[in-house]
Amino acid sequence: MDLFANEHDSPHNLLPFDGTVHYFHTAIARDTADASFENLLHNIAWQHDEARIFGKHIVTRRKVAWYGDAPFHYTYSRVTKQALPWTDTLVTLKNLAEEVTGERFNSCLLNLYHDGSEGMGWHSDGERDLRKHGAIASVSLGAERKFAFRHKQSKHTTSLTLAHGSLLVMRDQTQTHWLHRLPPTKKIATPRINLTFRTIVNQVI
Repeated sequence: MDLFANEHDSPHNLLPFDGTVHYFHTAIARDTADASFENLLHNIAWQHDEARIFGKHIVTRRKVAWYGDAPFHYTYSRVTKQALPWTDTLVTLKNLAEEVTGERFNSCLLNLYHDGSEGMGWHSDGERDLRKHGAIASVSLGAERKFAFRHKQSKHTTSLTLAHGSLLVMRDQTQTHWLHRLPPTKKIATPRINLTFRTIVNQVI
């Protein structure tokens, strides 16, 4: 079976300035994308996400999981998670992300959105545990969802639809200058799994 689709050419930068974002619409062959979605849906150690906002403990309906080369700690929204060992499916998808991007990733944060009512607000992935200006490779499986960027100073916005089996790569100063979000929608009734492959630095395990 051919795991990877043929669109590994270099697309244009989706951002007009202050960052680099490339989108590969069919990075993963359809059969592989379908099988990966079903495997991850049923075999990942999903947990409801947690956050501390203005001192209040919040538990979301959206579920998350954190995997990596080692039991890395990753802190965001004032909650710390410890990485689990890779599954075979995650290793396959990581290899794809590395092949397309030319980067090396050591961890992955997964999100499970049960339907369109679940999304993610404006934020940037600038936690101190991540390699500064490092690439983040985002794989989308399942329902197609809109994804948007907003410049922190100019407020310029741009958006696209993330397809099943697609790969979005954020590089350079994107996290410094841009916010991104997954807006909720009432039009989507099916689940989506998002994998963001990252590089953790400065941790002694």
